[in-house]
Amino acid sequence: MNRYLDMVDGPDHVKKLTLTQLQTLAEEIRHELIDGLAKGGGHLGPNLGVVELTIALHHVFNTPKDKFVWDVSHQVYVHKLLTGRKDRFRTIRQTDGLNGFALRTESAHDSFGAGHAGTALSAALGMCAARDQKKSDENVVCIFGDAALTNGISFEALNNISHTTKKFIGILNDNEWSIAKNVGAISTYLNKLITNPSYNKLSKEFETFIKRLPKGELALKLAHKAEEGFKSAVNAVSLQPAGSPVDMDGRGGHGSPVLFEEMGVRYLGPIDGHDLPLLISTLQFAKACDQPIVIHVLTKKGKGYEAAIKSPEKFHGTGPYDVATGNSAPAKPGTPPMYQDVFGQTMVKLCQKDSTVVGITAAMPSGTGLKHLEKAMPERYYDVGIAEEHGVIFAAGMATMGFRPVCAIYSSFLQRAYDCIHHDVCLQDLPVIFCMDRSGLSANDGPTHHGLFDIAYLRCLPNVVAMAPANEDELADMMFTATHQNHPAFIRYPRGAAEGVPVKDQPKLLEVGKAEVQQNFASNGNRKVAIFGLGALNSVARKAATQLAAEGYDVALINPRFTKPLDAGTHEFFGKAADVVVTLEDHVLMGGYGSSVLELFSEKAISTPVVRIGWPDQFIEHATTQDELRKKYGLSAENTVAKVKAQFGEAAAPARSRVGVG
Repeated sequence: MNRYLDMVDGPDHVKKLTLTQLQTLAEEIRHELIDGLAKGGGHLGPNLGVVELTIALHHVFNTPKDKFVWDVSHQVYVHKLLTGRKDRFRTIRQTDGLNGFALRTESAHDSFGAGHAGTALSAALGMCAARDQKKSDENVVCIFGDAALTNGISFEALNNISHTTKKFIGILNDNEWSIAKNVGAISTYLNKLITNPSYNKLSKEFETFIKRLPKGELALKLAHKAEEGFKSAVNAVSLQPAGSPVDMDGRGGHGSPVLFEEMGVRYLGPIDGHDLPLLISTLQFAKACDQPIVIHVLTKKGKGYEAAIKSPEKFHGTGPYDVATGNSAPAKPGTPPMYQDVFGQTMVKLCQKDSTVVGITAAMPSGTGLKHLEKAMPERYYDVGIAEEHGVIFAAGMATMGFRPVCAIYSSFLQRAYDCIHHDVCLQDLPVIFCMDRSGLSANDGPTHHGLFDIAYLRCLPNVVAMAPANEDELADMMFTATHQNHPAFIRYPRGAAEGVPVKDQPKLLEVGKAEVQQNFASNGNRKVAIFGLGALNSVARKAATQLAAEGYDVALINPRFTKPLDAGTHEFFGKAADVVVTLEDHVLMGGYGSSVLELFSEKAISTPVVRIGWPDQFIEHATTQDELRKKYGLSAENTVAKVKAQFGEAAAPARSRVGVG
């Protein structure tokens, strides 16, 4: 049986379908999403929620001439299905397949790439300004979620829209969920607006009134004035605390008019985001509107799949699952715990023993593992929403009052708060602890989520203590150590399963800036290779060391532990003792750990060659697994061995003596 989806090879075909056919298309797309993501996983819930909205957008507008800018853009799967990529859809997030986010190099229909929240309004406004400069007539449509309104960049953009352009179309996709439940005053504000019976009753009556008016500019202007008036009046009353004095004209005193209209942007809604006829007619109105407009659309995350509705947090971004039950595949017996869970469980233990430790997340309680603290000790847990900058300065404020806040933020997300780290934490030398999950690769998500730059962007800052655990037990030790020193501390660790090393009941206090010598030279007269394996690549270093030893090399293995302060003594000793030094890091080579070793050797006049293993000076693509990418780019034991052997030539290493080296 042919599906309408099979006939849609681009947006032009969407425009040819009748309303009934479009509604059937919506159901077909939902089935394709549910079945298509079951094997490889992906952002199922957000995409199920925007099926009708995306169809309506393509029915009304004309991409790629018209521009769609998606905030975060993890909800573009439907857009990809409708823009000539359906034949590759089931490769999404897989090696050499479609990217899980909007990607300019993938399609002309992806006008702006994204992977972090809060960027769409600014980008779309920039496009509008460019259009106005060129005097062209493209429509620019910005689709942003309710969670984006917890991000400060969004408000910076909103503040500038009415001063920059007369034609801007925003779609507020309000599903009441980001990754975790939204928090803060904006979420409360939107919820009050949505649930206010007076507003909704007036809105319905007003819509009926509009339909009875004759067409024309006068009617539209009168309609707008009337709408603005009752919105302000209703909200001035309904959004006030009980007993508050109210200014009924919504312009002064304690009045609370609609947020967007106070910023000079016309507001329409809220409307049902699954009502195709209503969506289409509303978007057509917005297209003809001669002033900036935001349409507030209510959608249901996971719509059409009961498992996703029941577990919105899980299905926001899920791994493989069984379509019939929604259950994920069970972990193989003996699979080590996830780093994020070790972090979360350790946080609970630290908070139980130290009343100054608190946990802070930027809307990622599950992804970071802080959900364990939220459940066990909610009074010591803070979720600041998708507002990393605020979260860092919030932590700095707590630190001035004697607390030791732990900010659990992905490495790539922490980049957004770099100035705050610099100016508010490091400059004041405050004991804020940063636990950076997803340092290294986030393979399926790709370059917007890879955490490959944090060593470089942190090691130039004074007062920093920066660590990288080789296993989960060492992660607990580093967290414990961080709570016992008085400087900004950063701990980087990878996504996914740990190494399978049991975590001690009582963490150990580590000596700050001291490396661990895991295996010293045997001094057997063979050529000496010193391998420094940092963090997640310590296991790769161990494999390389075993292979080199089997081929007759005398190998020392060192776990650096600290990238700042660097253990100068240990590095200098092995630099002078070895014939070749190898550094391995799950980080770009440019400015990373290996670079710091080269700098040290230059200062100490150590001429021993250094083989650096790490990521090249480029943005790394997505793939099914991190092992595929590591193999492709040479972050493997095999490539390490080959590079070491190349330093000596292809022949087997002969025995030799070295005077004065133990």
